[in-house]
Amino acid sequence: AELRKASKRLSCHKRYKIQKKIREHHRKVRKEAKKKKQKKPKKDLGIPSAAPFKEELLREAEQRKQRLEELKQKQKLNRQKEHEKKRKLEAKKNAATIKEKAEGKESSSKSKGKTKKPLNKNSKKSFCRELMKVLEASDVVLEVLDARDPLGCRCPQLEQAVICSGGNKKLLLVLNKIDLVPKDNIEKWLKYLKKEFPTVAFKSATMTKDKTMEQVTKRHARVDFSETSQYFGSKCLLKLLQEYGRTQDKAIQVGVVGFPNVGKSSIINSLKGKRACNVGLARGVTKSMQIVHLDKQTKMLDSPSIIADPSNNALALALRSIIDPEGSDSADVLEGVNAIINHCSKQQVMMHYNIPDFRDPEEFLSLLAQKRGMLKKGGVPDIENMAKLVLCDWTGARIKYYSQPPGFQKPPPYLTEQEVAEMQKGFNLNNLEQENSNTVQAVKHPSPASSIAFQSAGMTNGTIEENKVIEEGSDWGTMETSKEEEEELTGSDDDEDDDEEEEEEDDEEEDYDDDDDEEEVTRKAKPGKHQTNPPHSKGQKAGNERSRSLSFSLDKPVDEDDAYDFNTDYV
Repeated sequence: AELRKASKRLSCHKRYKIQKKIREHHRKVRKEAKKKKQKKPKKDLGIPSAAPFKEELLREAEQRKQRLEELKQKQKLNRQKEHEKKRKLEAKKNAATIKEKAEGKESSSKSKGKTKKPLNKNSKKSFCRELMKVLEASDVVLEVLDARDPLGCRCPQLEQAVICSGGNKKLLLVLNKIDLVPKDNIEKWLKYLKKEFPTVAFKSATMTKDKTMEQVTKRHARVDFSETSQYFGSKCLLKLLQEYGRTQDKAIQVGVVGFPNVGKSSIINSLKGKRACNVGLARGVTKSMQIVHLDKQTKMLDSPSIIADPSNNALALALRSIIDPEGSDSADVLEGVNAIINHCSKQQVMMHYNIPDFRDPEEFLSLLAQKRGMLKKGGVPDIENMAKLVLCDWTGARIKYYSQPPGFQKPPPYLTEQEVAEMQKGFNLNNLEQENSNTVQAVKHPSPASSIAFQSAGMTNGTIEENKVIEEGSDWGTMETSKEEEEELTGSDDDEDDDEEEEEEDDEEEDYDDDDDEEEVTRKAKPGKHQTNPPHSKGQKAGNERSRSLSFSLDKPVDEDDAYDFNTDYV
């Protein structure tokens, strides 16, 4: 109240000053007006009638007036002529510029018709073009599969393209992320896949040493990076490629292909022993072909992800689509989560997320949102954002699930016995089988009770030809390259094995025990009452959701020996 009074006083004082100045100004104007009225203009008396030569003087005055008028008219005519000349010159110049522009447009349209427009790096057509470059340049193609769903990571179009390409190309299957699947399940899949193509069991390093890691290890002395930097199966794969190179008597090029988040770039980094390719949590980090030299005889070619065909079912599109769930439509994300939950064991999902029984996936999401504190205004569960977080967990390396191989092995129509024998030619299969068993024994696997049984939807159709790609203008076109390049530079991993430790690296404030870390994550992720996003600011909302999804997907892994560990969920 005092401040208001003071402000009123100040405003009154200012008003009084202004009014005073106005009064003074009016006084001055009046005084000047009075002075002007006193001084009356003197009348021209003219020539007195008694003056001599009065008529002659009047004639001379009239002649002067006439001359002045004539001069004025001449000046007017000259000005008009100059204006006309200027207008004509300007009209000519304008006409010339219009002609030049018209000719330039015609020539540019002709040149555009002849030359192709450069594609955007984020476009799906660009991905297909780069993938075809890798396939054409490779002598050996490594198709990387996620061990949790190997059949869903296989692309029949890619395999058929390699087989039909000729030129003695070989196709190898790399079963990555074997540390997320029970041991018995891995052995079954190796037996199933080796009947079609030579298969290598692999566990890539989720973190490779570079300058940034050295700085992080100095900051966080208590954080253990031993599990994240370990990799298994690299010696076996290197030996296999080197032996094949010797049989060919030349340096070979090895292309690494596969769907998003299967760990293509991480495998190359593990073979190289350091970070040679950019990796990240987001899908589609690799946008063009990258060449990495392992030795004089072996050259690795990293490729962009395979584009999942829109004709696939909702499960395949949710797990294998290249568009990030954070930027995609909420209806598509909900449909994908529904498909995932419907293909899983309900009891194991309830045990993993520590929630009561639910009737449908929508109720599952609402229960999980209430448990984790993801509420809108009025305490309404935020189902859409919860669905995005669940999808990020399943596409990343947080959820440990496994699928069973088919009971009856029916090879695809493009794979005949002759083709199988041709693909196996040049590789020591007995040695490969022994190395795979050693790798499986060396890796620490989760127990079946702590994993979720998952029903695979079969092979995923992909689009590898540029002319068959259908660009989606909604989310894919609006992706910002600057943000993605930053993600590439800060890149954590393409296959996201053990994401938890990487987030602990980037957070300078988190240096607590496991429980404290989880509580810190929940504090960050609760938007609830204190953190509300305006409905119209879509860019801000996407950024906040991205940070929230990252914080949610960074839980401690489940103990492999126990059936269930309560530390996996939030308090």
